[in-house]
Amino acid sequence: MRQVWITKRGGPEVLQVREAPDPEPGAGEVRIRVAAAGINFADILARMGLYPDAPRLPTVVGYEVAGTVDRVGAGVQGVREGDRVGAVTPFGGYSSAVVIPAAQAIALPDELSFEKAAAIPVNYLTAWIMLVHLAGVRAGDRVLVHAAAGGVGLAALQICRARGAEVIGTASASKHDRLRGMGAAHCIDYRTRDFEAEVKRITGGRGVDIALDAVGGESFGKSYRSLAPLGRLYVFGVSSFATGERRSVLAALRGVMRTPRFHPFPMMNSNRGVHGVNLGHLWKEADLLARGLGEILAGVRDGTLDPVVDRVFPLERAGLAHAYIQGRGNFGKVLLAP
Repeated sequence: MRQVWITKRGGPEVLQVREAPDPEPGAGEVRIRVAAAGINFADILARMGLYPDAPRLPTVVGYEVAGTVDRVGAGVQGVREGDRVGAVTPFGGYSSAVVIPAAQAIALPDELSFEKAAAIPVNYLTAWIMLVHLAGVRAGDRVLVHAAAGGVGLAALQICRARGAEVIGTASASKHDRLRGMGAAHCIDYRTRDFEAEVKRITGGRGVDIALDAVGGESFGKSYRSLAPLGRLYVFGVSSFATGERRSVLAALRGVMRTPRFHPFPMMNSNRGVHGVNLGHLWKEADLLARGLGEILAGVRDGTLDPVVDRVFPLERAGLAHAYIQGRGNFGKVLLAP
């Protein structure tokens, strides 16, 4: 098999393709011949040395794949060779073959392409946990979605649209028309506008019911102040800590220093809440994840959810794929194709 390795901390050039023997499934496991693997910002932070959960380098990252089962281990029931499946892979997904517990293999509808399937697990589960499981988003809610043109952002936009909630999305101006065409009520160019002031203007000073923020640093505080009474802020990333292709200790420290501290007494008085979400620490919540994926796939089948794939890069161009995402050029999911 072929894999993309992070050989050392650094820029996209540290990603290298290496050959390795195909892994063999043990009892209760299956092997997937990978057709598409998802790229997430956590992978980029791991490459830069800014993701504490990443394995020690050198390593292979990647949280999600889709492909065909080509070998089944002893004792496996319900999964057969030739089945089309998707899967979450706590690291190791940048590979042409992966071995996973059979229970983690998700049967794919015949009409769902491998590319769209690989765009689902991390982005849609993250958005579903925040909006559906935790926030209980409903018709009439106003939701602030940062990086609305990214993978989680578009998943959130689609979930909100399906439930009758109004989305205020932040994105560069070139992406606004397409976001409005997909249902965003308002778009804010975060490069030229203060989103906190714009939210107040759009909502007549009331604020939003829900905010999703993976930017980090001072953005957390501005999103919190943008909440209406009983508003909920969900923080799930720190993309602003990665200001270039290589780690900047100064930028990371600046981001940490600008991150607000939320004290319970002011939170009580303002009737606002803050919740952190990290899908990478929820792999043991198998029932919750299965329920979420079941609802998401049901939405894909009925057409209310439709993963948006921006570009697919071959494994040999993984570095270019990372640079493309860091350049904020993508609209939707970026994938690798072994």
